[in-house]
Amino acid sequence: MLIEIKGVQFVNKGAELMLASIISQLAKELPSADICLAHNKNSPYKNRARVGAYQKINLRKNIIDLNGVFYFFPRFILNYFKNRFGIVTEADVDVVLDASGFSYGDQWSDVIIKQVANEVSRFKKKRKHYIFMPQSLGPFTRKSNRLSAKKAFKNASLVFAREEPSYKHVNSITPQLNSLKKAPDFTNVLLPKNISEYAKYQGYLIVIPNSKMLSTKNNNKWWYENYIPTIVKLINKAADNKISAMILNHSGVDDLALCESIQAQLNQQCDIVNPQSAIEVKAIIANARSVFSSRFHGCVSALSQGVPCIATGWSHKYTELFDEYDVGKYLLPPEVAEESLIQTLDSVINEEEALRTGLLSKSKHFKKLTGSMWQDIFDVIKCKEDG
Repeated sequence: MLIEIKGVQFVNKGAELMLASIISQLAKELPSADICLAHNKNSPYKNRARVGAYQKINLRKNIIDLNGVFYFFPRFILNYFKNRFGIVTEADVDVVLDASGFSYGDQWSDVIIKQVANEVSRFKKKRKHYIFMPQSLGPFTRKSNRLSAKKAFKNASLVFAREEPSYKHVNSITPQLNSLKKAPDFTNVLLPKNISEYAKYQGYLIVIPNSKMLSTKNNNKWWYENYIPTIVKLINKAADNKISAMILNHSGVDDLALCESIQAQLNQQCDIVNPQSAIEVKAIIANARSVFSSRFHGCVSALSQGVPCIATGWSHKYTELFDEYDVGKYLLPPEVAEESLIQTLDSVINEEEALRTGLLSKSKHFKKLTGSMWQDIFDVIKCKEDG
């Protein structure tokens, strides 16, 4: 069986964390299955080869999609390229696990969901499985977006919405869809190992910026002028409380310039760390005293490991995550006053023990839900394998 893991990459550590989580679960439940990854600029060949993935050709650009042509190739030719060169096509894939995170909805081009809808439809006709892993979905208000989304979700074997708004967005265009379910972010069950290289940051405030806070993806323009000053104030205040800080780059070159801008304005210099893997990121966060994060999976890695977290967000997925863990007050609102910012940090410091206890209790619950999600997925995949 060949399983394509879609929507992941190696630069954004959240996307890499989802890849590592999926590989870990497949190794336990389907050790004989192979995986493949399509190329993209943030997923170079060496990284794909390192995780044992076949290299998938993707003949698609904008509205042009030629992947269906591979179904007309003789099997011996497809097998030749797979076995000799490690190259596979859509025709070789049995199951797609789509872990795009947040790629389908009004904030993105209609072409994206249209491409996916056509692919999902081809899979359905070939009696293969396309599964949308837990992710943020919607809204779908434009006519073309709604039509494509409806086509994609109706033909998928399973659709997992990561939170209630996403569930409602999908349900509004495909009511009574039996394959639609709700499940939390699934990286919560992936356990990191302690890495001695980063032991010196134990007990630190780990700061994880996000360049999207300053992009057009963020509809609140207040952050454009105040995002960096807000983080600087937070780090300086932590220093006043004798808490050291470190800036963690969660997304390569996308966030590096932002990290450096923050560092340059601090009263006291602090390190910028560029981890080589998503597992390293989660290990660093596990040993933190507290975290400030504007990266969604930075927040998940903190909350799911019982680490108090202050955050900013640019979409509904942040609000839902913090409400699920009953820590909504630690998601900073736009136009947050300096006094309120300081009070939030003081609250995290003074209530640390109670916060950790509450977060770990919630984490236990969400890990059980993740286990149920994987059971649903393997029930579908193994049914195909047995058939």
